[in-house]
Amino acid sequence: MNAMLSEARVKVSHRLAMHLHVDLVRLRNATPMVSFTFDDLPRSAVTTGAEILEAHGARGTFYVSGGLVGVNTPDWDSGDAADVVSLYRRGHEIGCHTFSHRRACDLDELSLADEIARNRIYFRSLDPSIEIGTFAYPFGYGSFARKQMLKDAFVSCRSIVPGVNCGSVDMQFLRAMPLIDRQMTRDGIERAFDEAQENNGWLIFYGHDVAEEPSPYGCSPALVDHALAAAARRKIPVLTMAEAQRCARV
Repeated sequence: MNAMLSEARVKVSHRLAMHLHVDLVRLRNATPMVSFTFDDLPRSAVTTGAEILEAHGARGTFYVSGGLVGVNTPDWDSGDAADVVSLYRRGHEIGCHTFSHRRACDLDELSLADEIARNRIYFRSLDPSIEIGTFAYPFGYGSFARKQMLKDAFVSCRSIVPGVNCGSVDMQFLRAMPLIDRQMTRDGIERAFDEAQENNGWLIFYGHDVAEEPSPYGCSPALVDHALAAAARRKIPVLTMAEAQRCARV
């Protein structure tokens, strides 16, 4: 019963975070834009995913939990510390995903502050020039109680609630579309780009591993390539989250 009540509170907090804004900004990007983000540092995202981005002259944002770097999961082999440094030095952005991958809604203010601080310390131990200015909610669960604190720590926070960001948006609860084979098709990608163009929006994709036989949370190389080709065909710039949020606030 306690577990059920706890999860009910989590869902309420998530819905409040979705609808009650703390950092409402009117996007001022001159053109539509798209960002590609990958969570949890699967090795295949570091290799195949990043290489596909780079082949298109693009860079992505990788949301990393320092405590899970090098820790394999049942779904994928994970990248290691050298992979984090390699991504960063190749021009990709490193973002925060809490140090231990705990949900923000499960943490009190002190615990969340500790998770963020540990991630910052970890990244700086790898390369002192790594600065993290963007956050993604672990497991996609937002937290209304923690949004103001996150606003003080990060310029933006990405959710996994589907949609294209346009007009006035809460920078602490940005919407994103799955780049996941089980949830997205090529036609779905084209429709998302259509919406971004029609509304001068900021389209954000999120995914995990990139493999010919991906996990339930990942995608095939062909799907990543199709999305990047669609951006190029439509002349929509591919920006990291940090680059896009700077354009959004001009």
